[in-house]
Order: sequence, then C-alpha cells, then structure tokens
Amino acid sequence: MARVTSTFRCTECGWTSIKWVGRCAECQTWGSVVDTAAATASVRGVAAVSIAQDRAARPITEIEADSVAHWPSGIDEFDRVLGGGVVPGAAILLSGEPGVGKSTLLLEVASRAAASGARVLYVTAEESASQVRLRAQRTGAMHSNLYLAAEVDLGVILGQIEQVNPSLVIVDSVQTVSSSASDGIAGGPSQVREVASTLTRVSKDRNLPILLVGHVTKDGSIAGPRLLEHLVDVVLQFEGDRQTALRFVRAQKNRFGPTDEVGCFEMTGDGIAEVRDPSGLFMSRSGPPVSGTCITVAMEGRRALPVEIQALIVGSTAPQPRRVVNGVDSSRVAMLLAVLERRAGIRLGDADVYVSTVGGIKITEPGADLAIALALASASREVSYPHTLAAVGEISLAGEIRPVASAKQRASEARRLGFTQLVDAESGHLREALRLAFTAAASERDRELDRAF
Repeated sequence: MARVTSTFRCTECGWTSIKWVGRCAECQTWGSVVDTAAATASVRGVAAVSIAQDRAARPITEIEADSVAHWPSGIDEFDRVLGGGVVPGAAILLSGEPGVGKSTLLLEVASRAAASGARVLYVTAEESASQVRLRAQRTGAMHSNLYLAAEVDLGVILGQIEQVNPSLVIVDSVQTVSSSASDGIAGGPSQVREVASTLTRVSKDRNLPILLVGHVTKDGSIAGPRLLEHLVDVVLQFEGDRQTALRFVRAQKNRFGPTDEVGCFEMTGDGIAEVRDPSGLFMSRSGPPVSGTCITVAMEGRRALPVEIQALIVGSTAPQPRRVVNGVDSSRVAMLLAVLERRAGIRLGDADVYVSTVGGIKITEPGADLAIALALASASREVSYPHTLAAVGEISLAGEIRPVASAKQRASEARRLGFTQLVDAESGHLREALRLAFTAAASERDRELDRAF
C-alpha cells in the first residue's frame, strides 16, 4: 500500500526534498519550496508491460524522418521568428508584459489564418467574447472561419476543440485556465502544469498547432513553474516599451528553427503592423548634420539595424556631474568616458553627460562603443559628422578598437543604406578613429562652403 509522506517540492522547477528549505537547490529560487503530500510506493515487484509491435524500439537508422512542413501564418515577421511558419502539432508559448500587445498580435495571426481558409478557434479566458469582437472589429480581424469562445475550464475548451475541429487553436491565457483534475486555484503551479501538459498532449495527438499566451513576473520571466517552458516546443518573448510603438518578437526556444531571429512590429491605431525594413526607425537624418550624433550598425539577432547615438555635453558646477543614459549601458558609457580622457585627451569629468539612442531601442552589445565615443567627442568639440559616416567597433581599456561579430553583414547593410565611410576595427586605435571622423567632418564642411559660394 502507498505510504503518504510529507514532501517538499519547488514550484518553479519541480525539485523535491524531504525537508523544507528556503532556497531551491536546483534553480536557486527563494521561497518556491512548498509542502505537498506525495504518495510513495516500493518499486519491487513491478511487472513488465507487453509492448505492441508498432511501438517496439527500432534502430534509429530504420526510423523514417518525416519532413516538418511549416505553415505560413500570413505575417512574415512572425514566420521569420518561428523559422518559416507554424509547424503542425507544435505547442507555442508567447509571453510578454501586460499591455504590450500579445492578444492583438495573436488575433491578427488568427485572422490571417482564417482568411487563408483554415478554421481557427480563439479561446479567451481573460476577456469576454464581446470585448474580443470589438477589438477584432477595430483591427479588421473579422472572418467567418474565426471561432471565438470565452471559457476558463479546460474540459469545456477540449469540448470546443472536438466540436469545432480547428486547424489552429489560440488560448489566451494559460494562467487563467483551470482543470478539475488538479487541485489549486487557476494560475497556481499545479494548475498551470496540468493545463499546459494536457493542451500539449492534445496538440501532439491531433497534429494541431496550439498557441498559448503566458504571463510574466516582475523581473520579466515567464510566470508559473519552469516546467512550462520545457513542455512546449517554442517559447517566444514579445518585448516593447508601452511608451513607444515599436515591438520585438524573439525566440528563446525553438525546436523547429533558429533562436536568433527577431521580428519587428509597430502598434498603430488599427492594430499591429509588421515592419519589414526597420532601417529608418532609429535614425533622425532630416536636416543638416548636428554635433553629438553618430550612426552605428547594431545586430538584433540576424538582422542588422542602423541606430543613431546622440550625446550632449553641458558644463556643470556641481561637485558630481550628472551621467544620464537611455538605451545604452551606463557602465560602458562610464568606461568610455575614462578611455576618452586617458587615451584621447578629451576631458569630460567636469561636465554633465547625456547619451541616448533614437527610437527607444536598447543596445547592450559592445559593437556600439566606437559610435558612443565618437558621439561624445563630437559633442565635446562641436563637430558634426556627415550623414554618410557610420562607426562599428568595441573599445578596450587600452584604446584599441577590436572587431565585432557579423562585421561583414554590418558593413554590407551600411553600404546598402548609403554610408560610404565606415570607421571600424581597421583604424586600430581610438585616436586614429577620431582623426578619420574629424577629417570626414572637415571635408564635409569644406564642401558645404564650396556649395555656398
């Protein structure tokens, strides 16, 4: 007979312990170990189960490899991140902060799929059916092949799948659906585990793609047990600042494609629109050149994006001048200020320094170091670089300019956008890069004088 013992389990990763601890020894999460009643039984006397012929183990060389066919969703940027489209039988988890536009994006995916002739079931567990219809009417997502159900019970949702027999299912969201087969409230670790595992099993059995919406915690990670990410085939992160219209979709896990692709979208009054060429979103090149600006080519996944770095230097009488950054790493800006003063002779220790990117994009890679340094030098000397100059490179503490990843792709994208002068690792040192940039600025100024007279 099974013997009931007191077992402690981590709600994040499922690690178990015979005694309570404040921190999980597996995932290092504080306060996630809870007391559960687990039935333990002896493994002695377990009888072998007869295996059918079609389920018998075979050599891997004799197993046929079925080609995985991607089904295009109709949104190119969404298909780019998925690796070409939605795979039949795939369980996809889309997470993001509240209000970023997850429901709007998936409603557009459902509308495009329905317009292509597929039958789509959209299950909303957070909103009423009338609220979703109002949003669909506003965004133009109305179609007769799009079926809408407002349900929170997993059994009813499974019944809806049996009745509608759809080609695509969207559940918004997995944290608000509950199952009668599991204890706890909706959104709890046991409920989320049961709902996700059941829907994933249905997806595999029926060869039916299912898109799940997941909540995130305060630190931006996916809410619920960590097992949720292991159950699904694809984990997508929908990012974006609600103060700006730009949105990014990134793949954190993808069993059917790459994980370094990025999809760009823009929130508009009519819904969400894909941005196929975002090269002009992060630059302000209208009018004559302005001092304190420099263009760099940053990598977002496999996509090269030109980004404008802006710097402003203001004299200060405070004992501790201000250092304000937006879109770049503050520690790297502090390091570049020290390198400029020590290796290039540009003193900015007694001035307020402001550094920002255009368009609200955030750059964390070291490839933007050279553009930040050139923008700071431009603001300090009141020298404006021409619109045809771009800079890419990592700066070391010795003032050396080191090459960065995907250098050829960055240079190709810069040439395509009309940047004929690229200052990169070939200059060797920060002093040489500053000389090349100031020479280009002087040449542009001479050409403007020639045109004026």
